[in-house]
Amino acid sequence: MGIRNTILLLAFLPVLAILVLPLLWSSVGSLFGVYLRRKTEGRRQHLVQLMNEDEKSWRLRTSLSSKDTSSDDDWENVESHSAGSSGNGEKGSKDFSGIVGFFHPFCNAGGGGERVLWAAIRATQKRWPNAKCVVYTGDHEVNKEAILRRVKDRFNIQLHPPSVTFLYLSTRHLVLASTWPYFTLAGQSLGSIVMAWDAFSLLVPDIFIDTMGYAFALGLSKLLFKHVPTGAYVHYPTISTDMLESLDPNSTVGSQGVNAGKGVGARGYVKKSYWQIFAMLYSWVGSSVDVVMTNSTWTQAHIKKLWGPLRDAKHKKNQIAIVYPPVAVRELEQEVEVSAATEKKREKVLVYIAQFRPEKNHQLILQAFGEFLKKGSEASKNARLVLIGSVRDDADSKRVYKLRLYVNELQIKDQVEFHLDASWPEILEWLQKASVGVNAMWNEHFGIGVVEYQAAGLISVVHDSGGPKLDIVTNIDGEPTGFHASTASEFAEGFEKALSLPNPLAVRERARRSAKRFTEEEFAKKWIEHTEKLVAMCA
Repeated sequence: MGIRNTILLLAFLPVLAILVLPLLWSSVGSLFGVYLRRKTEGRRQHLVQLMNEDEKSWRLRTSLSSKDTSSDDDWENVESHSAGSSGNGEKGSKDFSGIVGFFHPFCNAGGGGERVLWAAIRATQKRWPNAKCVVYTGDHEVNKEAILRRVKDRFNIQLHPPSVTFLYLSTRHLVLASTWPYFTLAGQSLGSIVMAWDAFSLLVPDIFIDTMGYAFALGLSKLLFKHVPTGAYVHYPTISTDMLESLDPNSTVGSQGVNAGKGVGARGYVKKSYWQIFAMLYSWVGSSVDVVMTNSTWTQAHIKKLWGPLRDAKHKKNQIAIVYPPVAVRELEQEVEVSAATEKKREKVLVYIAQFRPEKNHQLILQAFGEFLKKGSEASKNARLVLIGSVRDDADSKRVYKLRLYVNELQIKDQVEFHLDASWPEILEWLQKASVGVNAMWNEHFGIGVVEYQAAGLISVVHDSGGPKLDIVTNIDGEPTGFHASTASEFAEGFEKALSLPNPLAVRERARRSAKRFTEEEFAKKWIEHTEKLVAMCA
């Protein structure tokens, strides 16, 4: 009898594990969540008090009702949207005064991802003026005033200082690739979990939004605080199906990306298995996020493929949405004129504005430009290629050196220019006189630089993949705004077409119209529409 009971018990152990372990896991997480709430409650009350006092002081110093008040202090120009499936329209009102936590450990970096962060905070401030925006960052070397000043200077975004503050993380080094020379994806994800714990040890927000791509941080939030709504703005998936497929040299994408064809042999098998397991974990934590926004059609498709199957059972009413990132379209329209008069001032200059990183594939463009010049066509006469980009470190400097050697090898030295760490005025100068904008990155998740090309009236020749293909360089009124290419020969052909157009001004005007889809105003509307769902969940 004892043996029979033992056998039955062993047979039911897997079932018991499936039923009990999730409950145990959830209970332990909730206990840690209660611990963190109690630990940070004093800091929360103190922070809210300080921010309320700052608001009162601000209002005393500024005359909000005077005619001289700038539009930056007008809280009424962002309309509300339906609060979605929650049915709680009241919570979507301007009375929401909770804490919205923005998880962005590199908030002072000054890139396109940071523009999204600051535009999102500004839209949140205008929609919910009583809300408190808290940014979790690892930028210890700069204070609030310096960060906000850089936001104004770099992006021309004026934030409302009293309702935004910063909490400083001590564990940011754990998400650096250099910290994890092996199993980097898993290491950085583990680091993001530790960093999220660091953030919650400082303050538990009412809404938690990740704007950098740390899905595992959102997973930890949902484990610890079941009723705290979570949101994700995904610039690109941490791992994608294209990445997995690129490991196979015989696949359609087996020659693309920095890991192309590395899935062969014993080492390749281990790498492929590791990536597949990681993709499963990534899909699991991603499925727990309440509201998901992606920056492009390409990103949405991959996130849907990974997170979608598990999300469908949990968040059927909150579909994964596309919210295009904000681009300085208005500023470029003001600074760069597109007209018959300026058309005469355009030169046969092709510009490639991109950081000197390996995935930007500058070598492909140099090879294509060399082929283009060898044709000796009318369009190629006096044509120049200008490479503009930032250099982050010694690795980038060495990359630029190798590109210069390649230019000499192709014998096109006199037709190619390098401009490193160019200022915005310098970039504007090139956008005003160039004719063509180039982008060669495979599966660029969106392509803010390509939108800037269009806003400046350049004719784009971009890689036939990702955001530039699916979202940006698309037809307007059935007519093209640029050209797509994959190989060096195709890019060379694209250069020929772009510089041989009988009426280039018409294409420039279409490109500029196309760029209007990516303004800061359009981003704000979409951001509010989806953030209102998170506010409604706070009931």
